[in-house]
Order: sequence, then C-alpha cells, then structure tokens
Amino acid sequence: MAIDEEVAQEDVVEDMVDVDSPSDDEDETEVVIEKKVATPVVRVWPDVGPETAKRHQRQVDEVRSRFEDDVDPFDTTMVSEYSEEIFEYMSKLEIETMPCPDYIDGQSELTWPMRQTLVDWLLQVHARYHMLPETLWIAINIVDRFLTKRVVSVLKLQLVGITAMFIASKYEEILAPSVDEFVFMTDNGYSREEILKGERIVLQTLDFKVSGYCSPYSWVRRISKADDYDFQTRTLCKFLVEVTLLDYRFLRVKPSHIAAIGMYTSRKMLGGAWDEAFVFYSHFTEEQLETGNRYILEKLVERDFEQQYVCRKYANKKYLKASVFAIEWARVNVSEARAKERDEVPMSEA
Repeated sequence: MAIDEEVAQEDVVEDMVDVDSPSDDEDETEVVIEKKVATPVVRVWPDVGPETAKRHQRQVDEVRSRFEDDVDPFDTTMVSEYSEEIFEYMSKLEIETMPCPDYIDGQSELTWPMRQTLVDWLLQVHARYHMLPETLWIAINIVDRFLTKRVVSVLKLQLVGITAMFIASKYEEILAPSVDEFVFMTDNGYSREEILKGERIVLQTLDFKVSGYCSPYSWVRRISKADDYDFQTRTLCKFLVEVTLLDYRFLRVKPSHIAAIGMYTSRKMLGGAWDEAFVFYSHFTEEQLETGNRYILEKLVERDFEQQYVCRKYANKKYLKASVFAIEWARVNVSEARAKERDEVPMSEA
C-alpha cells in the first residue's frame, strides 16, 4: 500500500513539473539523486572584493561603536532587550532561504518576463483577499525556491504561483482563504484537487521549510526607528520594496539589504540623508546601497511600468500616491543623469 502511494506521488510530481520519465527504474533513481545534489549555490549580491567588504564592515562597526541606541523601555512591541539576538538569528536564516538567482537558465520554457507577469498577478490575488504583507513575500519566495529545484512548463506556472500563495496564506493568515477561493482566482483553470496535490509537491520539494523566510518588512520596521517611524518615508519605502519583487536582479539580494535599499531610495526621493542612525539600524553604508538604488530607478522608468498592478495599488490616496510620486521623481532624475553622462563623454574621449 505504501509503495503504491509513493509511485502515485512520483507521477503527480512529473505531471506538475513536466519532467520526462526515464526508460527504466534505475535511470529514474539516478535522475532524482542528481537533482538533489546539483542544487545551485546561492550567490549573494553585491559581489565585492574582500578588501571592499572589510572596509564596509569597518565603517559600519565604527558607527555602531559610537552611536547610542535610544531604547524606549515602554515600546514593548520592539522587545529591545532581545532585538540584537533576534536580528542576528534572522540574518542567518535569510541566507538559507534565498533562491538561485539564475534558476531561469535551467528552465526550458520559462523566461524572466513570465516570472514578472506571475508576480504581478499574485499581487492582485494578494490584494483581492486583503492578506498580510508577509504572505505575499513568503509566496513569491516559495515560487522562486521551487523553480530553483524543479523544471516547470508554462502551462503549470500559474499553478505553482497559486499553490505558493495558498501555502503562504495558511502559514501566515489568521483566517486564510479557502482552496475554492483560489480556484476561483484562476478562473477555474485548475481544480481544487490540483491545488491540493500541488501543495504536497511544493512542500516536499522544499522539505517543508517555509517558516525560515523573513520578509524585508521586518528590517524596514527596525530601520524606521532612525527617523522616528516617519509615515511618509515608510509608505514610499514599502512601494519601492515591492517593486523589487518584479525585478529578477534582486533575487541575489538579501531581504535585509532590500529593506535598506528601499529606505535609502525613499530618503533620497524625499530629500533626506543617510546618516549614522540609518547606518546603525540597517548595518549598511550609503556606498553599499547605491547600486540597488540605481536598479530600482531603472525599473521605475521602464516603458509602461505604471501599468503594473503594484503601481496602480500605490497610486491610491491610502498610500499617499507613492507610486505616482516615485515614478515622476525617477523619470526626472534618470533623465538628468543620462544627460549628464552624454555631456561628459566627449570630455573623456578628448
């Protein structure tokens, strides 16, 4: 009986991920083992030399040695007496739950634009049921880690996405949407049985490791202490951080780094400085955040980017029309930067 169930599960996996069945059982065993051994090594961005990394760490340590953290004993939500240990533990976990940044190279049918389309649709599903912000980040992390380990056809990509959102909602939400509601969101493109089978496949592939992922919002809350939790800065930062979900280049960036990049870009747009308080709470210097800031601005000025759901979502008054402001600011400043570069080219050539 147990053997029959195991064979049935293998058939389901092959159906979902579109893996061709080998000609004999011995080859099948070799393929499964090879997939587990050949898991890609995660490369964390940015790639800098050892001397540069030491210099950055030395600058952060210097700030941390002389900056005094103003601990509020009445702010029980921040549990300041345990905060250092908590974030140190989270820093270890964020490396373990990062996907391979080049997993699309191992996919036979998928492309990065297809991933962006899926993420944009998941943002709509997430908003439709008013789920918690962490649910969205966990779901997309599940998608990326699953695609790191499994080859998926175009026809099953949406199934992977809706299954990931189903898993994340069950983990994070107090009252998660039912499986039938997720079937409805796919326009009945998949049955409830397919989603439930997909849930088992995804969890088995990821060894049931869902709880280890920490979204950038955890670090945004900590960094926000540097400006006394300014609402306008945090709202704009949340939009910028969600923009990174659509950009595959940020798959190599740790959630803590994404949070710092979002806060740095938000401060820059609002005319604020990245002072010692922000370095202290984020553990990143301005130099470490400039490349990520440039990536976000490049994404914002892409053609028709304002049509993405994340832009429509943050164009609402509830979010202070953050996307409208950010896109306009990016267009003006990117245009000025490009014009400046064109003016400098003849001088350098001369």
